[in-house]
Amino acid sequence: RAREIPRHRTQASQMARIAVFNQKGGVGKTTTSLNLSAALARRGRRPLSIDLDPQAHLSYISGTTVDEADRSVFAYYEKSTPLSELIRIGTGGWEVIPAHVELSKVDSQFGKGPSALNRLNSGIAKEDLNTGRPVLIDCCPLLGVLSLNAIFAADRVLVPVSADYLAVKGVLQVEKTLKALEHVLKKRIERRYVMTRFDTRRNMSWQIYRTITERFGPDMCETRISESVSVAESPAANQDVFTHAPGSRGAKDYDALLDELLATGFVD
Repeated sequence: RAREIPRHRTQASQMARIAVFNQKGGVGKTTTSLNLSAALARRGRRPLSIDLDPQAHLSYISGTTVDEADRSVFAYYEKSTPLSELIRIGTGGWEVIPAHVELSKVDSQFGKGPSALNRLNSGIAKEDLNTGRPVLIDCCPLLGVLSLNAIFAADRVLVPVSADYLAVKGVLQVEKTLKALEHVLKKRIERRYVMTRFDTRRNMSWQIYRTITERFGPDMCETRISESVSVAESPAANQDVFTHAPGSRGAKDYDALLDELLATGFVD
């Protein structure tokens, strides 16, 4: 299938900023953020994960949970604390800026004007946080100031799509949102859709995959993340799938996803 030619950056040291986003919950968004970060770390890519979800599930699983909001990314919004001062080392060995439940106040406290929507973008750029390493931003499953901050800060959006009947409706809504934001950003938002919770034994999974692939063509990843016990159980153990079950189907799937994203230039 035809693919876009990988882009070359004017500064080779600047790597991708990827927002992992879907307006529908329960699609494997945080799981994908976690395991893609782990896959990058295993290859020496030194990713930085930013947890921008007030539920803070990525922070919990990666072992970077903080009790005080002023030690989380909320401090950047509330007090302009430099993002670099909020970085913690996760149990998987890569760097994480943790979330806190207080993030849920960002929408009401910090407005929705252009400056508010560009806050995260400004902070990452000011400190060159994606110099020499990719940045992955785990979004909350709502379209508000936090998710818009992530999309405005990112140059690419990865959209996990679960293999269920509501997936097609949900992914069309995401596409509609991204197209609307392109008018504001005045550029096309590069994106990839990746199927999660895929069961090869179910005709429904294949039907949904074909439907979305026909709709989005090269924006749909060929790699599918299988429904697997290892992927489902690893968060309960506060581990990524590579640490929890390195030889599992889930670990192989996320390794294959990274291979595809690297090959197409989506991750550099």
